[in-house]
Amino acid sequence: MKSKDIAELLDEPACSHNTKSKSGCAKPQPGSAAGGCAFDGAQIALLPIVDVAHIVHGPIACAGSSWDNRGTRSSGPDMYRLGFTTDITEQDVIMGRGEKRLFHGIRQAVEEHRPAAVFVYNTCVPALIGDDIEAVCKNAEQRWNTPVIPIDAAGFYGTKNLGNRIAGDAMVKYVIGTREPDPLPLHSERDGIRVHDINLIGEYNIAGEFWHVLPLLDELGLRVLCTLSGDARFHEVQTMHRAEANMMVCSKAMLNVARKLEEKYAIPWFEGSFYGVTDTSKALSDMSYVLDDPDLIARTEALIAREEKRLDEALDPWRQRLRGKRVLLYTGGVKSWSVISALQDLGMEVVATGTKKSTEEDKERIRELMGSNAKMIDDGSPRALLDVVREYQADILIAGGRNMYTALKARLPFLDINQEREFGYAGYQGMLELVRQLALTLESPVWKQVRQPAPWSVQVEEKRKGDLNYA
Repeated sequence: MKSKDIAELLDEPACSHNTKSKSGCAKPQPGSAAGGCAFDGAQIALLPIVDVAHIVHGPIACAGSSWDNRGTRSSGPDMYRLGFTTDITEQDVIMGRGEKRLFHGIRQAVEEHRPAAVFVYNTCVPALIGDDIEAVCKNAEQRWNTPVIPIDAAGFYGTKNLGNRIAGDAMVKYVIGTREPDPLPLHSERDGIRVHDINLIGEYNIAGEFWHVLPLLDELGLRVLCTLSGDARFHEVQTMHRAEANMMVCSKAMLNVARKLEEKYAIPWFEGSFYGVTDTSKALSDMSYVLDDPDLIARTEALIAREEKRLDEALDPWRQRLRGKRVLLYTGGVKSWSVISALQDLGMEVVATGTKKSTEEDKERIRELMGSNAKMIDDGSPRALLDVVREYQADILIAGGRNMYTALKARLPFLDINQEREFGYAGYQGMLELVRQLALTLESPVWKQVRQPAPWSVQVEEKRKGDLNYA
């Protein structure tokens, strides 16, 4: 990838913070613990496309992806769970066999697994020695009549966020617009309801949570052409150019895709969230207004009123148990503000939130929800988190799995909110799951037990007092 292409992806024109300062997006920090690398970001962004063979062109260590722990779900094919790599070694580098190994790797994937397409991810080693993966992919596609897409996102290009955007850019360049959607019966009419085609960008279907939202969209007559990339199929990505509107679910992931689809195909887009009652209702409402269909707007308002009434009755007993509980939320990106909204809907107080992977727009939304003096933390070290817990007397830590042991060692209730979680919290139905998990975590009898002095420490203290009395 050329340096000017990387610069364009870093300085994203659609980012609101670029209009506020000259600095643009953060400079890449490849290999940092927080930023990850561009290859990791690209692979994370596209691996949920379930019927594609994802080949990592590089040393086998690069294929050691943690995707299996990220909890994305598929309603059909499971090819995305298979790990493919060219396993480049030192001898391959010396003898110049990288491109040959890649060509044969593509052949093996196509002949043995018959994927809908093959995605080839470039990594640092082949990028440094100059392997032309684009030429290899083009030749392989002509040879086996299967789409072969190069994803040039070598790790040293930049951060995980940059890798997300490189992956999105590859979809726009090579995939989107190469196929037409399947026709709808009755000239896009279903039971007298006009059907609208939409895309969801940056939705990964973690723990199957998008399936909580899909029935609502289906009821409104909104056909999801593609979720990029949760539970997606390759042919769905190809048809994204025919959507009437795009919803940007995660602003840190593929904002460039929404912008380029607007520029190239005049598809309007907006940013929204399906976490919490308020934000779910707002996302559905915004979708109807973007599509500018009066009948859809009326039906959406009716659906929102019905679901909010149902959910309010279901949540009322839980709110009484959770109201006033103080939460330290340490996550990033869209969840840094969308989960705040969900917790506030339950009457809980968010004392601080993490902003390690948040944009300036994310931070502005946090201030709107928590006030101008909102506590935003960038340091996620165990000491820093526990200092905030003590200072603000937090009752629970909601964060990613890497922070679980920090909380448990401090005898603090913990709930996983990141990609490793096993429960989906999106949509109205996901809100019921969230409140149930919060109550189970906070009210577990284990906290009363572990916060008591250990039996051996009590015995030692009693013995010490006895010895003093005897003396």
